Amino acid sequence: MATTRIIAFFNLKAGVKVADYEAWARAVDLPTVNGLASIRKFEVFKTTGLLGSEEKPPYRYVEIIDVRDMGQFGEDVGTPVMQKIAGDFAGMADVTFMLTKKIGWKRAKAEA
Repeated sequence: MATTRIIAFFNLKAGVKVADYEAWARAVDLPTVNGLASIRKFEVFKTTGLLGSEEKPPYRYVEIIDVRDMGQFGEDVGTPVMQKIAGDFAGMADVTFMLTKKIGWKRAKAEA
């Protein structure tokens, strides 16, 4: 079964402190989501700039969620624990979630 990759771009809501969000992400969000049966890997990144530009990135954070099984994921996110995490996150961040599908590419074999 192919992995579904969810990519989330977000900024913290006004009044949310960076230190508070990042502490919560490390202590609650990352370990809980990575512990779900449906998740292959979950990572959160803080943006540091735009390549070739001095402009500020449009999003401060990016999440990459690699989902093994979308059916199981639906069940996992419906649990009380995950509903609490989702509610807490929604209170801290303005987020856009995107589902993605890998285009695919194969490296040509090296000639012997």
